[in-house]
Amino acid sequence: MFTLNIFLGMVGAPQIILIAVVVLLMFGGKKIPELMKGLGQGLKEFKNATNEVEKTQKKVSE
Repeated sequence: MFTLNIFLGMVGAPQIILIAVVVLLMFGGKKIPELMKGLGQGLKEFKNATNEVEKTQKKVSE
């Protein structure tokens, strides 16, 4: 846990800019919106699945 705090403390604006540039170079400007759309859909599906599990647990506990 301590090493995670150290890592997160070291991430700043220059590191984020560097990561963004590397991603832009790897995938190109046209591919990034498609990647973000897929990421958003994946997060939405994960959230829906989590909500379904919580509803099922509530029904079982009643």
